[in-house]
Amino acid sequence: MTTRALEAAQAALAAEHAAVYGYGVVGGRVGRARRAEATTAYTAHRARRDALARTVRDMGGRPAVAAAAYALPFDVPDGPAAERLAAELEDRISGVYSDLVRASEGPLRREAAGALREAAVRAVRWRGSGVAFPGLAERA
Repeated sequence: MTTRALEAAQAALAAEHAAVYGYGVVGGRVGRARRAEATTAYTAHRARRDALARTVRDMGGRPAVAAAAYALPFDVPDGPAAERLAAELEDRISGVYSDLVRASEGPLRREAAGALREAAVRAVRWRGSGVAFPGLAERA
């Protein structure tokens, strides 16, 4: 694997740490009707985070560690704000996995493409609409 792939994997790992934190906030503020959806997303991001940590180690890197806390992009006082935060988290995850797809090959690329697809689908569910090119800021 290339240095570029390792750096992209580390960036994806760092984003997954932030997503896990963010979904902790989402889960605490989202309405009862969407709480199971938030729990499912939280669990998916934890699994991706753990898999990426193993991948980074397998690539010879030292996995990025989670921060004690993360700055949220906006205040999250209620359910609608929690839903916006969830969509924003998924958009950010899409971006880093898009970078990982570009930087990697083989099984890692397939995993990154799958993670990108899953994040894009979750973003649509949270937002109620999608973007033409999820994860590609230059095309959004």
